Amino acid sequence: MIKYRNHTLLLLIPVLVAGLSCQRAHSEQQTNIHVPDSLNADTDTVIVDKIVEKTEDTTSIPLDLEYIMGRFDPSKHPDFVIIADQYADKKGMYLRKDTYKAFIAMYEHAKKDGVNLQIRSATRNFYSQKSIWEAKWSGTRTIEGGENLSVTTPDPKERALKILRYSSMPGSSRHHWGTDIDLNNLENDWFNEGEGLTMYNWLKKHASEYGFCQVYSAGRPYGYFEERWHWSYTPVSAKLTAYAKAHLKNEMIDGFLGSESAPMIDIVKHYVLGINEDCNH
Repeated sequence: MIKYRNHTLLLLIPVLVAGLSCQRAHSEQQTNIHVPDSLNADTDTVIVDKIVEKTEDTTSIPLDLEYIMGRFDPSKHPDFVIIADQYADKKGMYLRKDTYKAFIAMYEHAKKDGVNLQIRSATRNFYSQKSIWEAKWSGTRTIEGGENLSVTTPDPKERALKILRYSSMPGSSRHHWGTDIDLNNLENDWFNEGEGLTMYNWLKKHASEYGFCQVYSAGRPYGYFEERWHWSYTPVSAKLTAYAKAHLKNEMIDGFLGSESAPMIDIVKHYVLGINEDCNH
């Protein structure tokens, strides 16, 4: 249910709906990216109490907490597009159109330099992340080393911290935003030699030219372990990070098994905001 702050906002809804429809049509024309039929319908609801900014290619940035926490379906969101098979290791993944456009440009440059970039993971909304988290929380899916947390770790804070080594808590993941991608391999060691090292060196040199930044770098005081595969499109994600810093609270991270642990570990400060400072610009 949408809550309105005052009655005057009721008069603004038709204007906002028309504006968003025009904005979406203009965005699709400018990005020149094929949009599947599932994205042709307007959004089911209009979030009135939100700020909308514009990227250079006219895709809107919805700064609201439902978006930040991934409580939407990217397949039905007008700013998202499905990733073509040639860029990914599996079908059915989505990205924001602006992020996708930037990735394709980076992909083509890398290809000319003999580097093949492949997306392993892209947008995961709240419900997708909840499935991963709850499987690990309940022990139906073991974590690294085959550990069943429901048996080994009864304390909710410690259990959450073990999952957070490599999996995000639902509502706190940057993968909710459609700005973040995992590339090629999900093991840091792979990037130490051979093809992996060549790719990582290329990304460190060129990714920033296309707006991408390694958010989970080495040497941060807290947060996720280093992830050499995880890159974020900062022209959008830096704005979303700033919004999360101003508005997202630990108590809002709920609706899944183990959510009581979010305030215990200060999930917003230590994980949502615990990123490479270079990615905040």
